[in-house]
Amino acid sequence: MPASELFVSRGCVGTSPAAPSSHVRSSTAHPATVSALASDPLSRSLSASQPNRSLRAVRPTNRSLRRLRLTTPVCARHQESQVAAAAAHVAGETAAVTAGNAVRESGGSEERGITVVDVDLGDRSYPIYIGAGILDRGDLLCRHVKGRRVLVVTNETVAPLYLERTISALTHGNPQLEVRSVVLPDGEQFKDLETLNLIFDRALETRMDRRCTFVALGGGVIGDMTGFAAASYLRGVNFIQIPTTVMSQVDSSVGGKTGVNHQLGKNMIGAFYQPQCVLIDTDTLASLPDRELASGLAEVIKYGLIRDAAFFEWQEENMDRLLARETAALAYAIKRSCENKAEVVAADEKEGGLRATLNLGHTFGHAIENGLGYGEWLHGEAVAAGTVMAAHMSHRMGWIDAALRDRITAIIQKARLPTRPPSAVTKEQFRSLMAVDKKVADGQLRLILLKGPLGDCVFTGDFDKAALEATLDEFCEI
Repeated sequence: MPASELFVSRGCVGTSPAAPSSHVRSSTAHPATVSALASDPLSRSLSASQPNRSLRAVRPTNRSLRRLRLTTPVCARHQESQVAAAAAHVAGETAAVTAGNAVRESGGSEERGITVVDVDLGDRSYPIYIGAGILDRGDLLCRHVKGRRVLVVTNETVAPLYLERTISALTHGNPQLEVRSVVLPDGEQFKDLETLNLIFDRALETRMDRRCTFVALGGGVIGDMTGFAAASYLRGVNFIQIPTTVMSQVDSSVGGKTGVNHQLGKNMIGAFYQPQCVLIDTDTLASLPDRELASGLAEVIKYGLIRDAAFFEWQEENMDRLLARETAALAYAIKRSCENKAEVVAADEKEGGLRATLNLGHTFGHAIENGLGYGEWLHGEAVAAGTVMAAHMSHRMGWIDAALRDRITAIIQKARLPTRPPSAVTKEQFRSLMAVDKKVADGQLRLILLKGPLGDCVFTGDFDKAALEATLDEFCEI
C-alpha cells in the first residue's frame, strides 16, 4: 500500500431492516442498550460479536486513530455491532433498530420516545436528541443553555415556521431568560463574511456576554455560520444546533465543523467548534421542499458507501419510503446516519485522516458549487454528481467493479438527484477549483475514492492522474 494512502474499511453500526446479516462484520463485542425510532416504544437488545476478519490490518484504537499520520499506512476498521434481537412496531410493521457504542437509551419516562446518540469527545461530549415534536421540549433545550441570554439565529424561510415555537420553548417556565433573534437571508450564496457580521452586530446590539448561548435554527448554512460566530464571539460562547433539513440533521449539525465560504473556495474560513447538543425534530421535515429533501439524501447514501454496506442495501430497498416522507423510514435513516457520523468524529475530530472519508464526492461537488455559483445547485445535488464521478474514477482504476459503479448511479437516480455535473462547469474549472480544495496537502490533491467491496474507501493522494483526467473528459463537455 502506498505510504500516502489511508485505507478505511467497512464500519457498519449495526443491522437494518431487510439487511442481510452476511454483510455485517464486527470486531469487539460491545453490550449496548438501544432506543427505538422516534415516537415508538423503547426496545432493548444486546449486540453480538464476531472475530475481526480484516485482511489488511487490526483496527487501531480510538486513541491511536487520533494520532494518525497520512505518511503511515494504516487500515482503520470501524467498529460494527450486529443486533442479535431488536424490533419495534412502527406504523403497523416491524422495524429493526441498531446497536452501537455511540448509542444509548434515553433514561426516564420523560424521555420515552426520544432516541439519543452520543458524540464521544471526552469532556466535550454531547448528545444528539432525535424525535418527533421535540422542538417543543423546552426541558431538553434549556438543560444545555448557559447564562441568561440567548441569541437564536435563523433565516427568512425558517423563521415564520419555527422561530416563535423555539422562543416559547426556551422561555416557558424560564422568565429569567432573555431571548433575542436575528433573521438572515436564506441560501448558500449568503454564507459569507458579510452575512456573518449580521450575527455579530445583533449579538453586540443586544449585549450578549460570555455566558450567552447561540442557537442555530435552520439548515446547514445557518448551522455553519452560527457555529463559527459562536466560536469567534468573545473568543467562544455556548452553542446549540436545531437542524431543520435532512442535510443538516444527518450531517452538518454533527461534528463541529463551522465556517463560511470565500469566493475562491467553499468553507475555506472556519473552525472546529462543538455544540452543547443537537436537537433533531423530525416533524420539521414536513415543511421541507422535495428538492431539499432529496439533497439531504446524498449524504445518507454516502454513509452506506464509505462504511456501512448494510445501510446502503437498506436504502436501495427503502428509497421510495424516504422520498414519500414515511416517518419510520426517515427516523431510521437520520438515526443511522448520526451513529455513523458520531463514530467517525469520536475517532478523528479534526479531520486528520479518517474523518476526511466523509467527504466522498465533495471534492468534485465543491468544484461544481463554486464553478456554477453558490446557490445555483444545492449542496447535496453537487455531492451526488461528485459521488458518481468518484465512483467512475474508482472503477477506471480497477478499485471497484462495474456492478457497484452502476448501483451507485442507480440509487442516486432513484433519489431524484443529478448523476452528472452541469455542462457549464468546464474541465479547467474543475482542475483549478480542486487545486484549492481543503484536503490539498503540500500542493498534492487528495481524493476520497471507493476501493474494494461496498463499504470500503480510501483517502489518498496516490492515484492515477490519467484516471482523473479521463473522468473529467467523460463528464465535462468542454
